[in-house]
Amino acid sequence: MKKEDLIQLVTLKMPYGKYQGRLIADLPGNYLHWFAREGFPPGELGRLLHLMREIDHNGLSSLLTPLRAEVAKPHD
Repeated sequence: MKKEDLIQLVTLKMPYGKYQGRLIADLPGNYLHWFAREGFPPGELGRLLHLMREIDHNGLSSLLTPLRAEVAKPHD
C-alpha cells in the first residue's frame, strides 16, 4: 500500500452511480462490499475501490484521518 494510493482515496470522488461526487474514502461499507460481490470496475477506479474495501473491511479507516488533514492544508 503506497501513500499516494491512500491520498487518492481522500481526494478522488466517485464518478458515477448512487454515490457520485462522494470521496472514495467516504463510500459506505455496504457499497464497497457490493462491488466485492459483483465485481470491481476495470482500471484505476476499480483498484482504488478494492483498496478502500480492504481498508474498511479490516477496520483501518482511521489510517486515512491524518491524510485528510494533510491534503486539506493550504500548500505554500
